[in-house]
Amino acid sequence: MKKYIKVWWIFTFNSFQTQLLTRWAVLLFLISKLLRFFIFIVFIVLLLSKTNTLASYTLNQTLFFFLTFSLIDTLVQTIFREVYRFRPAIVNGTFDFYLIKPFNPLFRALATGPDLIDLTLLIPLIGAIIYFMIKLNITDPLNILGYILLIIVAFVISLSFHILVLSLAVITSEIDHAILVYRDITGMGRFPMDIYREPIRGFLTFALPVGIMMSFPVQALLGLLSPVLILYSIVFAFLFLLISLRVWDFSLKQYSSASS
Repeated sequence: MKKYIKVWWIFTFNSFQTQLLTRWAVLLFLISKLLRFFIFIVFIVLLLSKTNTLASYTLNQTLFFFLTFSLIDTLVQTIFREVYRFRPAIVNGTFDFYLIKPFNPLFRALATGPDLIDLTLLIPLIGAIIYFMIKLNITDPLNILGYILLIIVAFVISLSFHILVLSLAVITSEIDHAILVYRDITGMGRFPMDIYREPIRGFLTFALPVGIMMSFPVQALLGLLSPVLILYSIVFAFLFLLISLRVWDFSLKQYSSASS
């Protein structure tokens, strides 16, 4: 574990130094991220200014769904940014060197290029989540524990998705469209799953587990999620991770070196 932490820190430090070479670009990128975030909040406020509720959720509760989505999405973007840069490693043969290094190639492809710019967005997000928890008068420790647990479940599911995307890249050298499809699908979780009609709601919740990732944590925090569904989410995330790891192992067996 110490070796992997050390390797991760070296790659993270080098990635951050590379980003600082274009400071104005970093600043503009950060401003655009914040602007996009606040514009969407304004959109939600305007949307609910006439109706007061959205699928039986109040404005503050709806904003909490969006904040939780933003927290999960930002956390995943921060840690797994290297996935977006993986295709050139397959095309030009750099992945060959991943395989001969004395640490797991999946770790190298997945988590060695974190985006520390996104990390700065986590601070105001966590602050806003704590603020709305106080405003919604959420004090039940079991609900808060369930919320944190399901945030971890959402992270594990997202990890599994990214492993599947990497596996697809190893087999087909295609990754750009797959990761964009993932982002488009998870983007549907900005709002509660209750706004969708059946069977779309069930499909997005259980087949494409957007609901488990984005809606279940907030529903658990509000005391609207049964223990059975919480247990189901944990089991689903565990099995999904196992399946993604098996697919990754299969993709490595199908890999043909760029130099061969």
